[in-house]
Amino acid sequence: MRFSRDVSFALAASCLTSPVVGRPAANKRQIVGLPDGPEIDNSDIPYAAVGPVGATGNIYGSAALLGGAGDSASATDIGPGVPAHTGPAEKYVGAYELAPGQDTDADLGLYLDLTNNPNPQPIRGGNGGSDPGPRNEAIQRQNSDLLARPGTDMGDVANAKWPMGLSSTRSGTGGGNPGWARQENVEELPIGTAMAGVDMRLAPNAYRELHWHSANEWSYIMTGGVRIATVNQNGQTFVDDLQAGDLWFFPAGVPHSIQATEEGVEFLLVFNQGDFSEDDTDLVTELFLRNPMEVLAKNFQTDVSTFANLPKDQRYIFNGSPIEGTLEEVRASVEGPAGHLPANESYSYHLSAQAPYVVPGGSVKIVDPSTFPIANNFSMALFTIEPGAMREIHWHLTSDEWNFFLQGTGRVTVFTGPTNSRTFDYQEGDVGYIPVASSHYVENTGNETLVYMEVLQAPRYIDVSAAQWLGLTPAKVVRETLNLEQSFIDTLPKTKRYIVPGNTNLTTTNFTVAAYPNAKLNAT
Repeated sequence: MRFSRDVSFALAASCLTSPVVGRPAANKRQIVGLPDGPEIDNSDIPYAAVGPVGATGNIYGSAALLGGAGDSASATDIGPGVPAHTGPAEKYVGAYELAPGQDTDADLGLYLDLTNNPNPQPIRGGNGGSDPGPRNEAIQRQNSDLLARPGTDMGDVANAKWPMGLSSTRSGTGGGNPGWARQENVEELPIGTAMAGVDMRLAPNAYRELHWHSANEWSYIMTGGVRIATVNQNGQTFVDDLQAGDLWFFPAGVPHSIQATEEGVEFLLVFNQGDFSEDDTDLVTELFLRNPMEVLAKNFQTDVSTFANLPKDQRYIFNGSPIEGTLEEVRASVEGPAGHLPANESYSYHLSAQAPYVVPGGSVKIVDPSTFPIANNFSMALFTIEPGAMREIHWHLTSDEWNFFLQGTGRVTVFTGPTNSRTFDYQEGDVGYIPVASSHYVENTGNETLVYMEVLQAPRYIDVSAAQWLGLTPAKVVRETLNLEQSFIDTLPKTKRYIVPGNTNLTTTNFTVAAYPNAKLNAT
């Protein structure tokens, strides 16, 4: 379906008359002065700042533009090369073409692929209308469900998406491109009150300075590898080498070091405080810089001259020399009288070696304190969802969900009862956040495998499947509540599916098992 509009703009035809030098005095008195000094009323001082050489025109217009007096005035340019819009707004929309599914019933809520749409419009079925701008079309193409939301979206749901690429990236120190970090917390995503996230990159052999936190730190390695080292309150030591796909966890207050292997590393950190800031980490350099030298000498039983060459500022992320020694050699070198940390208290978990649980439409790996005991109250599921497939509608019973999209594109509708729902679109590198007990799904809207993780503040990974719930509810109750046919109720599953397969044609509306290929589902 194609539409066209005249996109010519009217240029200014006349100049404004009766320029004024200053704006009329404000009615509100502006009182300044020292607390014990005279008050000065500056409200009658006109605003007549001197502008740069070469400036023309006037800062303000004249009283001749007020109300009916200005009816005959002609529009002028906003600025150089920016003409004012005059006439009906439709005139300035330009030619546009609706995406597949955009002209269907809004309640169908088909995913709208606007990737290559040159002039995306907030239209879905008979809802919405054209947008003359100004607007950020690149953002709109990425967020079609916000631009032209499904007709089923209703009410007010807090923003549940934050692209990490919009976070300020803090650089490492000392030169040589040692790495960077960027974060998401309630400053960026106010809904995320229970968890905050950090995306960190260390160059080959670079360090994250020795440090500790007031919050628990859970981590997933996305690329590369690291060597981590720590000691607990009993003096028991722990050193391990980890690779992409592995996890670590450091309880609040436990000091630790992180060094990248020769590949470098990028990892996610999740903290159990929504207002946690990476900039508030307790660093070992600051520990030395913020205590008197005499105290340091007494504490470490040395002379103050020992500390003559301390860094003058925090190291944060900095380059280092290659990792030395085998893991066994390093473990032996740091062993004290208390020995090593017991295996069941390990600070790492080699999730990369865990075989996935494969279901029709994708796979899942789950880890929680039942298999990673030290990660108290942190549970996680790593999902892969094939093109066209969907993480089934579900909700979590006791925890908000912090999620991160590692690959592909997807969309989520967050339903927060009794009547509020909103649909969000996600790309790789985005953070999502779902409040506790809010139902949601994750639909793969691209043509590659979608990979994302769900992180919970819960001692076990648990969820409720909407389909299984109805499949295990007396059929009469379901039939008389939802006016559904018994033939459909008979197909409801009595097991949890986790993922349901779909169709890569995103305009498909018939998902009866026999109606599309590779469904491979049954009611049990």
